[in-house]
Amino acid sequence: MNREKLIEKTFFLIACSALFLLALITVFIFKEGIGIFLKIGFAKFIFSPDWAPSQKQFGLFSMIMGSVWITIGALIIGVPLSLSVSIFLAEFCPKKIARILKPAIELLAGIPSVVYGFIGVVILAPLIREYLGGPGLSVLAGSMVLAIMILPTVISISLDALHAVPKSYLEGSLALGATRWQSVYMVIIPAARSGIIASVILGMGRAVGETMAVIMVSGNAVRIPHSILEPVRTLTSNIALELGYATGMHREALFGTGMVLFVIIMILNTAAYVFTKRKVRK
Repeated sequence: MNREKLIEKTFFLIACSALFLLALITVFIFKEGIGIFLKIGFAKFIFSPDWAPSQKQFGLFSMIMGSVWITIGALIIGVPLSLSVSIFLAEFCPKKIARILKPAIELLAGIPSVVYGFIGVVILAPLIREYLGGPGLSVLAGSMVLAIMILPTVISISLDALHAVPKSYLEGSLALGATRWQSVYMVIIPAARSGIIASVILGMGRAVGETMAVIMVSGNAVRIPHSILEPVRTLTSNIALELGYATGMHREALFGTGMVLFVIIMILNTAAYVFTKRKVRK
């Protein structure tokens, strides 16, 4: 066997090992969590708002709604900002400045989530409490912190999608008399739509799966929020806060929560993959 074949088979085995580990994790989570669905039923576990493990009440609905509220808030705040930055970097920013700004933005992804949470607790929550009311640790605080955390993901992928649009699109639009902004808004952005949507979906998956920062700034109250100023608990926070001392059905319920999260993330990643492939086909 020559050296090229050996290297090829080595990398193939490494790729297979990654898939094998993913399969093991999947089997372990579902094996540990399926019991709660069999004991109390799917509908009661998902749609009941009552979570009181000491009283054998295991309902995820309040935490599902907490995750939904915080994720939607992060998208409302973060997506327009991310797209504005990516459009500026792709079409309007001088190249010398873009070469500095793009790596600086990507460095945000390397900051530990606990640092974002600490900033949210020390700076953001007191400002919300003083000027808007409520306890400060709330849906709004969690959404704002997550909005900052998803910026690198959405900006990087959107920027790649905008750069992938052929220059002839812009040149043709300008030749027909459109302004540069009209060309970007009516030609470039629609052409990059699939990649931009994929970036938003992946950013949503990042927001749904975040744990530490959300624990620190969301308040962790197990209830359905009726205002962005109310505290909530997300699915990820619930697992992190209670798994250390959970036993029996309580432990099964937390693994069941992990199953729900696993399915949500897989759906989001699959949707992003579909949109990305659609862009490639075009």
